[in-house]
Amino acid sequence: MTGTTITAQPGTPFIEVTREFAAPKPAVFRAHTEPDLVKQWLGPRDLEMEILEFDARSGGSYRYVHRADRGEFRFRGVFHSVEEDSRIIQTFEFEGAPGEVCLETMTLTETDGGTRVQVRSVFPSVEARDAMVASGMESGIVEGYEQLDELLAKEA
Repeated sequence: MTGTTITAQPGTPFIEVTREFAAPKPAVFRAHTEPDLVKQWLGPRDLEMEILEFDARSGGSYRYVHRADRGEFRFRGVFHSVEEDSRIIQTFEFEGAPGEVCLETMTLTETDGGTRVQVRSVFPSVEARDAMVASGMESGIVEGYEQLDELLAKEA
């Protein structure tokens, strides 16, 4: 396992995230596609997650809400391509910024002793990408992946 690397080059509409987990690809894939598992790790620790819809198959969709004392944050998207244990291509939209949909490609690669997750998000503009970076998404990603580490260790 290594730390989370988040890259957002200035002037580009991309965010790239890389993280290694000490778990086999099938376990990491399941944690991204089974709603009962997703609910246990996705997002910051201080948010409660409710999954409203989660159909992780090509053509399926998802919708969930994160809640905290400071408010609700709703997200939705469509799974365009789900390739078991290897890749997921999906859209991602924060309902508080309608129309600012990004396209995310997550690939899983086997490593010595684990799985590398690489996510590339493409935003409709540099401004939309910059707004996402300014939203505090980095801490949510880092905390979420820490919780995923904990979940994968329990599931082993």
